[in-house]
Amino acid sequence: MTATPHQTRAARVTALPLLPVGSSSGFFAGTSGSIRDIWAHRELLGLLVKREVRAKYKDSSLGLVWSLFRPIVQLLIYFLAIGQVLGLSRQVPDFAVFVFVGLTMWALFNEVVTSSTSSIVGNSGIVKKVYLPREIFPLSSVGTSLFNFLIQLVVLIAAVAFLSDFVWSLDILLAPLAVVTLVVFAFAIGLMLAAANVYLRDVQHLVELALMVLFWASPIVYSFTFVHKALGGNWLEQLYLANPVTTCIIAMQKALWSAGTTAEGSFAQVWPEDLALRLGITLAISLVLLWIAQRVFSRYQGNFAQEL
Repeated sequence: MTATPHQTRAARVTALPLLPVGSSSGFFAGTSGSIRDIWAHRELLGLLVKREVRAKYKDSSLGLVWSLFRPIVQLLIYFLAIGQVLGLSRQVPDFAVFVFVGLTMWALFNEVVTSSTSSIVGNSGIVKKVYLPREIFPLSSVGTSLFNFLIQLVVLIAAVAFLSDFVWSLDILLAPLAVVTLVVFAFAIGLMLAAANVYLRDVQHLVELALMVLFWASPIVYSFTFVHKALGGNWLEQLYLANPVTTCIIAMQKALWSAGTTAEGSFAQVWPEDLALRLGITLAISLVLLWIAQRVFSRYQGNFAQEL
């Protein structure tokens, strides 16, 4: 009896040797394999980022301009409600620039964490159909977040240039280091939450609540000076500064908010001691956390398709 084309194809597939797919599952050896696997799919990563950006502004007349409206509206609300009505602007020099620096950094952190958390579930159709390194999806969320951050950064630089008397100093070097540290830390958190969200969908709702609390636990609409005066440099202040988001935001403020550095008298601001060193240590810890997060993610990604 002559075999059908389907039977012939099935026999050929059965005869093929099994090949390993993906990186090594070893806690140490698997790291380099995962990096190579992600690098091999870098073109797909770029396509996913482009897809997310285009989808966000699909059928929109103003397009990218909408990315500017939200931070500007937030700036106006906080400046008027907290700065003018509550009078905080009378204690914080160049309050508009101060708030904008914090909001820009917070928007980056918030978007990386929230979009990474839902990235695997949101791309469940692809995850269930074809193999590719699952880290690609949280990474694409980081790429999209950085794209939006760059747009807001343009507004921030314009605000610094036209709304304040910016003074050039070596503190400006804190800015890129703060951004890199924030992205690494946010991606590490997002990577672990992305894996957890596959198994427990309540994670994304818990993240929203946690971010709401963390916003007010960071010096965004109030300066670190108020925290220092309230806590007086005790262990609670050190616990407050242990938050990587706090360290990154304060570093960015010191880099771009010149009024806080040069102000004297009642406007004089307080900065944490050895801020550059703190930021460097935070970056080192964030890199270790990212490595651990990736290995945990790699350990559980094998069951993503079944769970989805």
